[in-house]
Amino acid sequence: MPTISKDTIVGNEVRQSEIRLDYKLSEINDNFFILDEIRRGLIFQAAIISKNWGLKELTIVILGLTAFIMGSWDLGIGELSQGGDYNRVGIFGDNSGFLQISDLTLILSLLSLICWAGIIISLWSEYPIMRENLIYLLIGSFAVQYGYMNTHALNPYFPFELQFSDLGGIIIGNVILLFLAIIVVHRAVRETRDIHVQERHAHPDPRVVKKFWEDHSLKAWDLEMSIFIIVINIMAWAGSHSVASRMNLESENLNYLLILLYIISGIISILMLLVIIWFPHFMLGGAEERIQSVRAREVAGENIELQPIISQGLCPICDVETAAKKFSSGIIEVPCQEIDCDGKGRMGNQCEKCKVKLPTRLKCRSCNSNTPIDSHFGNEEIW
Repeated sequence: MPTISKDTIVGNEVRQSEIRLDYKLSEINDNFFILDEIRRGLIFQAAIISKNWGLKELTIVILGLTAFIMGSWDLGIGELSQGGDYNRVGIFGDNSGFLQISDLTLILSLLSLICWAGIIISLWSEYPIMRENLIYLLIGSFAVQYGYMNTHALNPYFPFELQFSDLGGIIIGNVILLFLAIIVVHRAVRETRDIHVQERHAHPDPRVVKKFWEDHSLKAWDLEMSIFIIVINIMAWAGSHSVASRMNLESENLNYLLILLYIISGIISILMLLVIIWFPHFMLGGAEERIQSVRAREVAGENIELQPIISQGLCPICDVETAAKKFSSGIIEVPCQEIDCDGKGRMGNQCEKCKVKLPTRLKCRSCNSNTPIDSHFGNEEIW
């Protein structure tokens, strides 16, 4: 079983970089490294959820379950199982289908809408920096559901008796969802994370910076976004198919297995939406005002200047800091060794002031060893 070491918890914090896996799939095949990262991220999220989630998150899940049941289950009323009057459609107007249903069904429908409003208001108020992205995800999920309804209006038995023209609504709905979820929301969260780490966790030691990147890993969050997109499609198909396949005939029974699939996939989608909105807020909410892509920030007039990450050289013999510095671009800078010159430049090149060639080796002030400057930075990756 994967474990969290005692050193992982500092005060009330759990560090993702300190989570240790008892076995690694990457030991079987190097290409499975991404799976280890996802497992580590999921364990991290589980630990954080167990410590921090409470009544407000439970309320959102319960509201979601209630909304799905009240909006889709017959509850003995007979409105859904009997099919209703397919000649009456719409929401507004005296002859709208919404107003022609039985009183109990109308009450359940309104209660379901109230639950949905409660979910959106709760997410909106609890996770303010993700408000814009919440709207994008809701629009995308509604587009997919409308696409499946449109397809079932043309072919009630979809995906059976399929014609290519039946796929138009589903394709358009999924294109909208994929664009908003991946191009807009995913990019905004990832680029905000990058800015956050580079601005607020800059450190001269690349090993420390690497840990900060691991602490802010989004691998598990990426998986949850993918699951959200998949279950939205399952939910939309199950809900549409359970109603459309009966062709509004009283002789046909409501398929409660499809309704159950609709409710289960719907609850999973609510959980995934909650995690998708909660995790970036948890990771960045105390330091960022909003989640936006770099391009969106530029359009808004923000001046984004990421400070270069600098690594201080260390003597390979005694581990004492030397005068060499290595930037995130890979450039190594050394001070000029000439007397009365305070210039600097790239090692092996000319000094920016006195034009004397800069050294490629430095003498340690502690142990007096004279070593190549490249060896002062080891083999650590510069972030």
